[in-house]
Amino acid sequence: MQESNSNKRLKTLSEELKGEFFFDDLYKSIYATDASVYRKLPLAVAFPKDKDDIKKLIAFAHENHTTLIPRTAGTSLAGQCVGDGIVVDVSKHFTKILELNEKDKTITVEPGIIRDDLNLFLKPYGLFFSPNTSTSNRCMIGGMVGNNSSGSTSIKYGVTRDKVLELETILSDGSEAVFKTIKKETIAKKAEGKSLESKIYKSLFEKLSNSKIQAEIHKEFPSKTIHRRNTGYAVDAFLDSNSEDGLFEDINISKLLCGSEGTLAFTTSITLQLDSLPPKKEVLIVPHFASVQESLEATVVAMKHSLYACELLDKTILDCTKNNREQLKNRFFIEGDPKAVLMLELRADSKQVLKEKAQKLIQDLKDSNFGYAVAELYGEDIKKALDLRKAGLGLLGNIIGDAKAVACIEDTAVDLKDLPNYIAEFTKMMDGYNQKAVYYAHAGAGEIHLRPILNLKDSEDVKLFREITANTAKLVKKYKGSFSGEHGDGIVRAEFLSLMIGDKNYQLLKEIKKIFDPNNIFNNGKIVDAFPMDESLRYEVDRKEPVIETLFDFSDSEGLLKATEKCNGSGDCRKPVSAGGTMCPSYRATKNEKDTTRARANALREFLTNSNKKNRFNHEELKQVFDLCLSCKACASECPSNVDVASFKTEFLYQYHKENPPTFRTRIIAHNVKYSKMGSVFPHLTNAILNTTLLKMALGIATKRSIPKLAPTTFKKWYIKNKFKYDNVMFDKGELYLFIDEFTNFYDIEVGKDALELLSKLGYKVRVIEHEESGRSFISKGFLDEAKKIVDKNVSIFLGLVSEKIPLVGLEPSAILSFRDEYFRLAENKEAAIKISKNTFTIEEFINNERLKGNISENQFTDQERVVKIHGHCHQKALSSIESTFSMLNLPKRYSVSIINSGCCGMAGSFGYEKEHYKVSMQVGEDSLFPKIRNYKDDVIIAAPGTSCRHQIKDAVNRNSMHPISILKAALNTDNDL
Repeated sequence: MQESNSNKRLKTLSEELKGEFFFDDLYKSIYATDASVYRKLPLAVAFPKDKDDIKKLIAFAHENHTTLIPRTAGTSLAGQCVGDGIVVDVSKHFTKILELNEKDKTITVEPGIIRDDLNLFLKPYGLFFSPNTSTSNRCMIGGMVGNNSSGSTSIKYGVTRDKVLELETILSDGSEAVFKTIKKETIAKKAEGKSLESKIYKSLFEKLSNSKIQAEIHKEFPSKTIHRRNTGYAVDAFLDSNSEDGLFEDINISKLLCGSEGTLAFTTSITLQLDSLPPKKEVLIVPHFASVQESLEATVVAMKHSLYACELLDKTILDCTKNNREQLKNRFFIEGDPKAVLMLELRADSKQVLKEKAQKLIQDLKDSNFGYAVAELYGEDIKKALDLRKAGLGLLGNIIGDAKAVACIEDTAVDLKDLPNYIAEFTKMMDGYNQKAVYYAHAGAGEIHLRPILNLKDSEDVKLFREITANTAKLVKKYKGSFSGEHGDGIVRAEFLSLMIGDKNYQLLKEIKKIFDPNNIFNNGKIVDAFPMDESLRYEVDRKEPVIETLFDFSDSEGLLKATEKCNGSGDCRKPVSAGGTMCPSYRATKNEKDTTRARANALREFLTNSNKKNRFNHEELKQVFDLCLSCKACASECPSNVDVASFKTEFLYQYHKENPPTFRTRIIAHNVKYSKMGSVFPHLTNAILNTTLLKMALGIATKRSIPKLAPTTFKKWYIKNKFKYDNVMFDKGELYLFIDEFTNFYDIEVGKDALELLSKLGYKVRVIEHEESGRSFISKGFLDEAKKIVDKNVSIFLGLVSEKIPLVGLEPSAILSFRDEYFRLAENKEAAIKISKNTFTIEEFINNERLKGNISENQFTDQERVVKIHGHCHQKALSSIESTFSMLNLPKRYSVSIINSGCCGMAGSFGYEKEHYKVSMQVGEDSLFPKIRNYKDDVIIAAPGTSCRHQIKDAVNRNSMHPISILKAALNTDNDL
């Protein structure tokens, strides 16, 4: 198609579809990659609303000689979801649970239903869908069927193919077909007729009934003792239903479609066999080993104990957890510095039986002299450990620099008895390449995720990429193993299928593809006639990279460009509200890939790398992709690769403003302190004017919003008049500097007073000195020149003052935590900023630390009963810990305190006030916070450390919430007087 003609036809198609359809540069860039090493710019991206939309896309593909690439969460590691045709994303509209048959333990769902969400629905029925991938909180059933996913539980329950009963599909000619088990006597009837479905039955029956073809399949395909086999089309598994004489007893083509990576038909609904929930009592046994080889030998022993999971983590993965804020908390069970650990899950119906099983397993390992230490985990500790394991592949993105742990040979599976010898040979081969691979995951299934460390920007390493992959394929073939156990062939392994299954079987696969899809419109270049595995890589090979000058210091990632490249596409940012955490609030509200951490990182990488503009940030597409980023900072901790999009957004805005002057509203918000100072001269008048509808409209503020009211006086003015009360207070517990942020100074003056009074009564000398604002408003709007001046001034003020004995303590999380985050990136004297940060705390952290030292006790507080619910500030969750607030508010011994399982409130500084963001802001809060607060009784105290959070709760639910320090101050015993 001619380019102009192409766009015209795409525009026409867009108008015909009920769902959304995009062919602009932004959408093409964010859908050019998945979680693999590949990049292909698609022709367009479609979000079909129904089957009719899919049929129209199929017709368009025929007419215009293009291909359709089906996609759900886009977490494929082999390149299944990239291509130069139309990406068809069913994750937004095909998300229904259609029918549950509780008696037969079956369920019918659309392909966009998330695996963990499905199991949440099934839990009350005592049922679950058992395949459990590390991406289970965002991967979707359609993708699991496409890849024949397995996960950690396959050793007990089997793989996705074992659970697929029926698939409703649309075939390549646009006709609909339902594939399910049909009996022998029905096969011939099904094969009659001229429909494509009939031709499929006829051709498959003829070919796979041929004894020579059957013999060739049995001879060349991976050993049947390996239950994880994803090698090409599953004709080997398809033949398992044959009788001994080679004739079909029955046939279920859905078993063949499972694992076909969307190359044969387009699935619109899936019927699954479910399992009863496993026994509730569980224990995780974690032996520690001095070598990977020892752990593999121990696996053979451990697998005799009817395990529910047997997972391996090596030292490389474990070391990555040290650099991830979220996972650092989850490695509490690690003793010493193991080269590998196994996670062995046991279950039972009673504690006694479970304990007996655990002791037998531990004793068996001990008798075999395996492991130098062993952890025995129960309850919540198991979840923490498993979360760490699930983060494994994403954590590999933490490796700084261009050399990364590359997915190419990470999916090999062999018979368990062969695993130690296979890995020994593999390690010897890798030693020859001077490579230290990463070893990870499903040891109990004979499948270790092996990854070489390669720089795919360098042609020499790209040659190694192919060579290592090819030689590993030969080694797997030697052991009659499967080159893909669960991640699929995609682009990276499909080239080697002929080697793995023989030329005759490979030709059979090509014939099957031709039967189903004669014009090659479904996911071209995967499984058969594959794209070259060492082309279309995410990064251009041997290219001189552009130098990206930034004001923020990104040296911890070797520059901004490499910081964006830390995103490996694992898609953790797509997890739903039900998965907990905060990342990514705008995606949760819109369900648009555009609004994920991944999309923002990918888009910035694309435009910084490929832009022809002098200012590479000067792209409207980047403004669009960052528009709904709330700068919540959740990605800085919850993303396994620590992709800090909030810092990317700030730098982008700074650079973008150079060519596109910020709006009047943006300037006012950025210079909030200046205008608050002016307004505080006549605060009552200012408040009255600001809360008029007319002014809100003029400023672009949502008219439904209440504007925060300036206090009658500022905290600093109040303190000057009242400081004499505190100057001569006797103190015996220590001293601190109280950072009076701009929000406390102008708006939340009572919070500042409460903090001063509480700390003084508890025996602390509180020093309040002149300092600059935090700079938060400047940082959030990209006014980095102004922010840098403030940062440097504050660093110079506090450098000689703040110490371990006299720390800096703040009230507003977003302000005080800037000292532990953005200040590092802006300060001229970075060393000084780091020094100050080590003794900078939120007020909750400070009080909890003092509690742990024994300086503050429950005896100093009331014994009245109160119920307190805590909503944590996003920056506090990401950069500090909400647990310190929880511990602090538990000081009153009869206070019943709990943390609300909520994500972001949706206000995010000025974000929720801006009229164009109001709807998303409220939806974010509605997702997890507002419904819970509405259900609380009137006497429940709601604690919210963030000023934005308190205003959002008031606007949305009409409930007052309090800063935790005000709650604690009110709980002081009355005899604690100054």
